[in-house]
Amino acid sequence: MTMRVLSVRGVLPDNRHRQEEITESFTTTLAKTTVARGLLERFHHNARVETRHSVLPLKEYDRLSDFSRSNDLFIRAGVELGSRAVVDALKDAGLTPADVDYIVSCTATGLAVPSLEARVAAQIGLRPDVVRLPLVGLGCVAGAAGIARLSDLLHGRPDGVAVLMSVELCSLTLQREDHSPANLVASGLFGDGAAAVVAVGPEHPLALADDPARPEVLASRSRLYPDSERTMGFDIGSTGFRIVLDSSVPDLVRRYVGDDVRAFLTDHGLTDRDLGWYVVHPGGPKVIEAMQDALGVDRDALQVTWDSLRRVGNLSSSSVLHVLADTLAHHPPRPGSHGLMLALGPGFCSELVLLRAPESAG
Repeated sequence: MTMRVLSVRGVLPDNRHRQEEITESFTTTLAKTTVARGLLERFHHNARVETRHSVLPLKEYDRLSDFSRSNDLFIRAGVELGSRAVVDALKDAGLTPADVDYIVSCTATGLAVPSLEARVAAQIGLRPDVVRLPLVGLGCVAGAAGIARLSDLLHGRPDGVAVLMSVELCSLTLQREDHSPANLVASGLFGDGAAAVVAVGPEHPLALADDPARPEVLASRSRLYPDSERTMGFDIGSTGFRIVLDSSVPDLVRRYVGDDVRAFLTDHGLTDRDLGWYVVHPGGPKVIEAMQDALGVDRDALQVTWDSLRRVGNLSSSSVLHVLADTLAHHPPRPGSHGLMLALGPGFCSELVLLRAPESAG
């Protein structure tokens, strides 16, 4: 019994900035105290990001004087972007909000109770009996983990429709008085965005179409690594979300991910030679390079990931879904080929999702 992904849509805020503009703004207005210009420029250059999007124009971040104001904006903008993503993805799949049986939401850049998907449900017209599952705090891994959870849910309802909604407004977590290397790296790497995935169970009528751009989800695996809790995440305090980002992440990727992938594939009768395409989260240049080493592939195999990093930066959980959307739209997998989705996140953890492009009817 395999879930079918019908549609993936990524959305971005209207405010788009060149990396050089963000660097200049951080040194002149965003940072509340003087920051070493040369150090910041080096961190921002090394991120290999050319442009990013933000929910506010750069000059307006000054008015976010405390965590309360930032979080209020997170809720307002998050509902708007999340609604857009879900409606666009449903429309592309030929479905409406009333068709949705399950909605899973993920975010790690704001807090909302009721959670974002409840607010989106009221705005776009999801059914009163829609089943909601908010995933909060999984960070960058949540895009891949969210797809895995859709598959889990649809296993129990094979004729159902499930939606994943990811909303990440990373710019609202920037600590303007923190000159630690982790915060300066984050200021050059992370962007704002959202994404949505529409999937159906194997007994839904739309699961029968033989379209390689509508992949099947065959299996998934979660992995939590030992003694790594402080590797990645946020410390949450009076000023909001203060990033935790240790330089050991690439080393952990090289140590564990290759063996994890090989064991996962072996359990499903496959080897890495059976993989025809990859959907990898753009965690940053050093992390992507470590992924290439761990997977035993060259840069070309992860080119869509590199392109996403360059164009929009790291969107936390939304990023791997943007990479999936770009892959299916512009680099359709060969019919019958297997693909691997892979993302990392706080814990420190990884999520593997085994995909397959259906054979064409002809």
